[in-house]
Amino acid sequence: MNGIIDFNYFEKVRVKLSTRADNSYNIIIAKNLFPALARSISRDNFGSRYCIITDSNVAKIFGNRLLKQFNGLGIKCDLISFPAGEKSKNLKTAGKILEKMASIGLDRKSCVIALGGGVAGDIAGFAAAIYLRGINFVQVPTTLLAMADSGIGGKTGVNLGAGKNLCGSFHQPKKVYMCTEALSTLQKREMRNGLAEVVKHAVIFDRDFFGFIEQNLERVMSLEDGIIVKLVKRNCELKSKVVEMDEKESNLRKALNFGHTIGHAVEALGNYKKYSHGQAVSIGMACEAQIARGIGIMPERDAGRIRALLQKIGLPVRLEYGAQETLEAARSDKKADGGKLHYALAKSIGRMHTEGGKFAVHVDDGIVKKVLEGCR
Repeated sequence: MNGIIDFNYFEKVRVKLSTRADNSYNIIIAKNLFPALARSISRDNFGSRYCIITDSNVAKIFGNRLLKQFNGLGIKCDLISFPAGEKSKNLKTAGKILEKMASIGLDRKSCVIALGGGVAGDIAGFAAAIYLRGINFVQVPTTLLAMADSGIGGKTGVNLGAGKNLCGSFHQPKKVYMCTEALSTLQKREMRNGLAEVVKHAVIFDRDFFGFIEQNLERVMSLEDGIIVKLVKRNCELKSKVVEMDEKESNLRKALNFGHTIGHAVEALGNYKKYSHGQAVSIGMACEAQIARGIGIMPERDAGRIRALLQKIGLPVRLEYGAQETLEAARSDKKADGGKLHYALAKSIGRMHTEGGKFAVHVDDGIVKKVLEGCR
């Protein structure tokens, strides 16, 4: 046979698997959730023991409190913390966390509690997804950014040197607990970051919600009880509907990438230090609204409203980098396909543009360059 396999003669065994697992979960939103959080989590019986994974800042504010709650109930619980900041969102940090999980003896009946902002949620969720090939975890987001976006939908992962979120897994939480009182610990800058993602969801799906944010921005920033709960709830409703219809981001969920093709490039060009995620997404939305306007699908008035609301919130909208370097940075992102950049573009506030039923669309680089030069 000279080392050549004759494919006319072979045996075949088929592995039949059902993929109809029910990954549904509840999102609980309340102001004073934290004082009885350990009791609530333990009653849901998601694990025989628990492990809180959080960053060094949140550990001081909430992590140790939650650990004491579990200890007071006589429930086995550990706490693992890592240095706060986007710089920790990498395989090295994840590896240290996984080694610690193993050293304290977590097993398949254990449950991880992802406590904190987006970085903590992404790393903790990723660790839960790959430890022992997957164990339960719950999300307890403490920032508006995490409540608005990363805490919902099961996307977990870390950054690589080549780009943001290039290593990760879909792993849905068993439950999400959102305590709006935690927002009172945030600086205004962090609230603005979260509002960038809330505005994104409004632009994509709900024109009335966009108007609600415009009209109630001061009340939102002052954390008025009824208003902030209403804002968080409506945002969760919008995001959860997308996740229900497209859990693994095959099409519809790509609409959530509005502002992120340019936004992730801005983050990378700033070495993940100059701009926070919310700030970068704000710049990305302002630019991508102009791209949509440039190809004739978004009215000038809507592009102006988006830019004006972002500025009113106190978010940046001007692109600091050159068009060519921005496009080159964007090509390293996972949204690039075969070297071609794809964008999720709105045709108006509350409605997304599609081509051939697809939400991720290619726009000629020449057009984008011209638009981006005008965004500087």
